[in-house]
Amino acid sequence: MSLIQPIIEQIEKRDPNETEFHQAVQEVLYSLEKVIDAFPAVQFHKVVERMVEPERVVSFRVPWVDDNEDLQINRGFRVEMNSALGPYKGGLRLHASVNQSIMKFLAFEQVFKNSLTGLSLGGGKGGSDFNPKGKSDLEVMRFCQSFMTELYRHIGEHTDVPAGDIGVGAREIGFMFGQYKRITNQFTGVLTGKGLGWGGSLIRPEATGYGLIYFSSHMLETRGDTFEGKTCLVSGSGNVAQYTIEKLLELGAKVVTISDSSGFIYDAEGIDRAKLDFIMELKNVRRGRVAEYEQKYPQAVYTATRQNADHNPLWDIKADCAFPCATQNEINEKDAKNLMKNGIMLVAEGANMPTCEEGVKIFLDKGILYGPAKATNAGGVAVSGLEMAQNSSRMVWTRERVDTELQKIMKSIHGMCIEYSSQYSTEGNYVDGANIAGFIRVANAMLDQGYI
Repeated sequence: MSLIQPIIEQIEKRDPNETEFHQAVQEVLYSLEKVIDAFPAVQFHKVVERMVEPERVVSFRVPWVDDNEDLQINRGFRVEMNSALGPYKGGLRLHASVNQSIMKFLAFEQVFKNSLTGLSLGGGKGGSDFNPKGKSDLEVMRFCQSFMTELYRHIGEHTDVPAGDIGVGAREIGFMFGQYKRITNQFTGVLTGKGLGWGGSLIRPEATGYGLIYFSSHMLETRGDTFEGKTCLVSGSGNVAQYTIEKLLELGAKVVTISDSSGFIYDAEGIDRAKLDFIMELKNVRRGRVAEYEQKYPQAVYTATRQNADHNPLWDIKADCAFPCATQNEINEKDAKNLMKNGIMLVAEGANMPTCEEGVKIFLDKGILYGPAKATNAGGVAVSGLEMAQNSSRMVWTRERVDTELQKIMKSIHGMCIEYSSQYSTEGNYVDGANIAGFIRVANAMLDQGYI
């Protein structure tokens, strides 16, 4: 009998409603079946049993007062998943969909992602079901201060170092950092994604998108190809999508889509630098909706999101490469089939777990270049780690140095994926390569540290 199946069954029995967490765990454990023989059976079982159980889950209420002076209550979370390699590291997400299952899946993924960077980082994740969209700056500040009033007691520069995620940008990080400093009377590197004038790192906003394209370029190199002249689909319109587009443009690609929760834009002429500047001003300054792009550029076509639709028409556009940069499970089975039908040769994930299990299987069976999020979007946490190093030394690195280090890390992750997929699975199976490489480093550290 497989050593993996009883662990999966135990997780489903213990937490029956945490479907996102189940999905993330199963995807990793199916890869790990291929390395069972590399560990004594008892050791393997005990390591995996502990790895799928968080070291700590914190849940708390977040009371705050809106602009109408009405009391609002949200729920906050911090899942500290694994600290075998270093302090917990992972973002904070503010979105109405946030629940414990999503927090645990993100924290679990973060453990392997952080391991792949080669840095001394454990894995964690946190956030709240508070939605900053449509809120005033004062409402966001009050929420962030209340959120940090509880969270501060669980984090620290040597314990747990949160960062941004969906709904948490420079504004939110600033409010949270200010409250942490106010409560603790300490100016430390307790959060990453800070402003450049007070401890932030150059390239941090760009890091996930840039890293995604650096990794994808190495994927293309394995087939003697480049991005020059490639037509690309990008979902999302936040930091990850914006800087994915920026780097694709630098490499000669043509990007024809962006999206947000309201719908998506298809611009057959391509999103050039001027159009990208408009998107950045729209989303980062005015916090508007992508529908405005069509008003500015009438040749583009805006399609509103259809509730309960069986597929996303964004993924039914003919192109060469696809970069899902919005949210989890945005590519379902039908979307994956549509991508294959329209000639997609590369799918690389900028969001966390954006492809459902059936979609992943389709990509792997078709033999396209498929990069899973824990490898392809590790650039964000990599530069967060570099920000921590700069904070510890009270130094500020140049843009060129940070970018060079990011490129080295993404090249190293790609190399590990190839090495471990070749050794234990099929060369070029980036899912197995990333899962196995990330697991072995964490597992060895856990074995060294005893049953804790």
